[in-house]
Amino acid sequence: MRKKLPTYFYNPFSFSGYSISIISFGLIIFLTIIELLSPETKPYMGIITFIILPFFLVVGIVLSVYGVVRERKRLKKGISRAYLLPLIDLNSPKHRKIAVRFTLGLIFFLLISAFVTYKAYEFTETDEFCGTICHSVMSPEYSAYEFSPHARVKCVECHIGSGAEWYIRSKLSGAYQVYAVLFNTYTKPIETPIVNLRPAQGTCEQCHWPKHFLGEKRREFTYFLSDERNTRWSINLLMKTGGGNIEAGPTSGIHWHMNISYKLMYYPSDRERQDIPWVSAQDTTGKVTIYKNIESDFNFAEMDSTKLRRMDCIDCHNRPSHIYYNPSSSVNLAMVQGWENPDLPFIKSVSVEALEKNYSTKVIALDSISIFVEDFYSSNYPDIFRNNKSDIEAAIKEIQKIYTRNYYPSMGVSWKKFPNNIGHLYYKGCFRCHDGKHVSDDGKVLSRDCNTCHIILAQKFEKDALRISLGGIDYKHPVNIGAAWKNTNCYVCHGVEE
Repeated sequence: MRKKLPTYFYNPFSFSGYSISIISFGLIIFLTIIELLSPETKPYMGIITFIILPFFLVVGIVLSVYGVVRERKRLKKGISRAYLLPLIDLNSPKHRKIAVRFTLGLIFFLLISAFVTYKAYEFTETDEFCGTICHSVMSPEYSAYEFSPHARVKCVECHIGSGAEWYIRSKLSGAYQVYAVLFNTYTKPIETPIVNLRPAQGTCEQCHWPKHFLGEKRREFTYFLSDERNTRWSINLLMKTGGGNIEAGPTSGIHWHMNISYKLMYYPSDRERQDIPWVSAQDTTGKVTIYKNIESDFNFAEMDSTKLRRMDCIDCHNRPSHIYYNPSSSVNLAMVQGWENPDLPFIKSVSVEALEKNYSTKVIALDSISIFVEDFYSSNYPDIFRNNKSDIEAAIKEIQKIYTRNYYPSMGVSWKKFPNNIGHLYYKGCFRCHDGKHVSDDGKVLSRDCNTCHIILAQKFEKDALRISLGGIDYKHPVNIGAAWKNTNCYVCHGVEE
């Protein structure tokens, strides 16, 4: 049979390269068709189709070229092969049987390869892949995600989203993460915020449409004091959610910060974006007002313009899916729901103290919590310990559950390591900018007045009368500390103080 290509194209290396290239190209076509027929975009499909398989395609081509060059050099040196290709005679029953088996085997192999590749791709789409493959590293984040408001939203939808650009960018950054896990060079806890996280416009705003952030929302919060009676008190707030659509109403309130008609820039002086000495606000007319923290020791002349950030959803909602709750708020919820009996003396104080002890491992923590709570009641309230055993055991179980979800000693994870910028009670949050210290050149101040973001409609303490007014009432601190609360940020006493 006459060869259509020069002799040096026929060699083992080139044939191996041809096979790899053909199989890779076939799979690329197969997955591309699957992607086109799919009703929704699959983030990891692009990674496999346009990054992984093309790599093998290139490898096959390089191997083919290497075989051609190598064989040509051999022929120039007078080295030739006795048989460049197997001699196949289809008139021979033996050869015919081998050819049929080989062809059927090759077809079966290609089908299995396509099926396995697609199933592997489907697995990389799952939350289990993201959360359990690197179990020791991602266990805290995955556990927090499972109990978050976004537990039914796939990891890839927020961390990658659609579009080829972010496929590539996320996977290139992921390459180092794989290296860090393999060689145990990752930080404990994992550093946040994620510097290469996709902007909210490409992820959050696919569901949360900014123009529909309108109006106000009523919220009621219930707390318990850390006294013997676990004194209960509640506060009812009207949150000024505000909006982003000037055609539907005033563009004021909390969501004014990310209004598409305005441009808010800020400069964080630390990696965690908790210290913000400089803020710029541009209104609809193009006028820019710059606010600087007059008490900051930051050298504004050394500002790096590449670190400026335009404020979006994630600057306040920075823990939308991976929330580590403060022990006080977690115990408050447990007591409101009746999972911990508020009639047990000091149960609020005991629960928080048990959670906040420095344990070396989770196993030791769970055992120590049980011992600590039982010792407290057996020593201080022996009658209650004997007669309310079931309530104490239920409380212990709930405290252990709170610890399991929010503390991971092996990774150095706790609520203190991951500030949640919503609110201002346990973290800086709003007070990063609205601290009364950010002042413009013409004397404008970013106010820390409570009524800027919400109105207190009602407040009630356990044995006091209900204080209520639709026009708003003055806040009353649950513990008498005079006027100190007016000048001291909440998180200094209730949360993580610097």
